[in-house]
Parts: sequence; C-alpha cells; structure tokens
Amino acid sequence: MTIFAVFRSRTQALDALNRIGGMGIGAQTVATPKEAGCGCGLSVRFDARSLARVETLVRARGYSSFAGYYRAAGGRYERI
Repeated sequence: MTIFAVFRSRTQALDALNRIGGMGIGAQTVATPKEAGCGCGLSVRFDARSLARVETLVRARGYSSFAGYYRAAGGRYERI
C-alpha cells in the first residue's frame, strides 16, 4: 500500500524526501492528489511498511507545513 505524507511547502517536502531517502527508504515527491482535499502542495510517496519510521522523522523535524498522512482507498484518499 502507498502512503502520502502531504506538505504545503515545497522546501519542506524536498527536505523530508532527502532525509527519508537517507534512511534507506524508497520515496518520491509527487503532486498532492486533489482528491486528498489538501489544496496545492507536494507529497512524499512511500510504502506503508515504512510508515512508523517516516512518522518518527516527521515528528522529530517538526515540519510546520506538514498536513498529514493519506492513503488511496477505493478511488478516494483518506487521512490516516
């Protein structure tokens, strides 16, 4: 399953991507899906198996533009 970490700041999304990659987790930046209802922004897409490690990183960094985690569910995006 794919998880999206949604950011409203391009700079913070790219910083998170670099740090997540530095942890050996495969991730990409993507445009935030409009169906997530978070407006414009970038998301970092990664495998759900890495969620706990990514959550720890995001919490430790205190990203002010972080808007939450979302997953695709039946053609919709739901916050987790």
